[in-house]
Amino acid sequence: MKQDVKVPSVGESITSGVIVTWLKHAGDRVAEGENLFELETDKAVLEIPSPAAGMLEILVDEGTEVEIGQTVAMLDTEAGARAGAETPPENPPVQAESAPAPETPGPETNQETPPTAVAEPQPAPVPAPAPAPAVAPPPTPAAPAAPAKPSGERHTERVRMSAIRRKTAERLVMAKQTAAYLTTFNDIDMEKVMGIRRQYKADFEKEHGIKIGYMSFFVKACCQALKEFPGVNAMVDGEDIIYNHFYDIGVAISIDRGLVVPIVRHADKLHFAEIEGAIADLARRAQNKQLAPDELGGGTFTITNGGIFGSLMSTPIPAYPQSAILGMHAIRKRPVVVDDQIVIRPMMYVALSYDHRVIDGREAVSFLVRVKEYIEAPDKLLLEL
Repeated sequence: MKQDVKVPSVGESITSGVIVTWLKHAGDRVAEGENLFELETDKAVLEIPSPAAGMLEILVDEGTEVEIGQTVAMLDTEAGARAGAETPPENPPVQAESAPAPETPGPETNQETPPTAVAEPQPAPVPAPAPAPAVAPPPTPAAPAAPAKPSGERHTERVRMSAIRRKTAERLVMAKQTAAYLTTFNDIDMEKVMGIRRQYKADFEKEHGIKIGYMSFFVKACCQALKEFPGVNAMVDGEDIIYNHFYDIGVAISIDRGLVVPIVRHADKLHFAEIEGAIADLARRAQNKQLAPDELGGGTFTITNGGIFGSLMSTPIPAYPQSAILGMHAIRKRPVVVDDQIVIRPMMYVALSYDHRVIDGREAVSFLVRVKEYIEAPDKLLLEL
């Protein structure tokens, strides 16, 4: 009996995807729930499990775009059952044990050309002439290798964009074409936050099983500031402005196939440890291709940290249709004036890019100043004042 392997529904807005890699080969026996292939949508790369146990027959090649519900493979469930029943008596490892240990590929070569057959032809037709022709070919391959070097100096490679990168590109272009973006900057003294992390790092990790980072401070600071400046948490829909009275914060994560922005839901209701735990879990699953598309949509505001790559300043583009995004950057020690004294402090530039159709300059600047105040006085954050 054969069972269809269909592309499952992976989210309301997802209608198609690309089979990036088959994780199993045709003819392999797979168990129910074992991952069969990687499906790349415009939001994430997902590993799709087998709906049943059986022998795999692949119908669609890697790199093919497929629709949700399309049959991409077949499973011979009876063959899988028969194979499962036959395996105990056969027990191939026993033969492998009786064969010579170093010869893993040996069984195949031994069947095709037994050792005795190989020994006879070598002395008869090949006394001394055989080595001579063997010496002659090396100069010939060496000749084509020389012209190959210049071509390598001017090398180009055409690679098709991944679905994630294509969709990201479309949204960025759409955002630039439909919105009027401006960016405002400020700098933040990170000394107190760094002091808290140094003082409580070990206790925090012991208590919650996770390290305390900078992102949880910025998520909490942004949630508090968004409550005071609701326009920054809004978005345009035609001729209307939609004000979101909840705080789903997107956190940009870089993966090998591009940039994904999973959402920390109801971030304003989470404690620092819960925020850190949620971000760590989302980042891990993003790298392991386990994020569901629903976890990548519906955010109201986004934070991106280019500082982890060394960026000192940037002008990030909001994740359309959101109206604003906060950019964090690298922490650098700089001379600053504090109480009329020049001191060295760990400083971070921050940037707020915003849609001027929704957010006025005064509101944008005031929002960023409030974030600065919260980070520089983290006790207010801890007390949610």
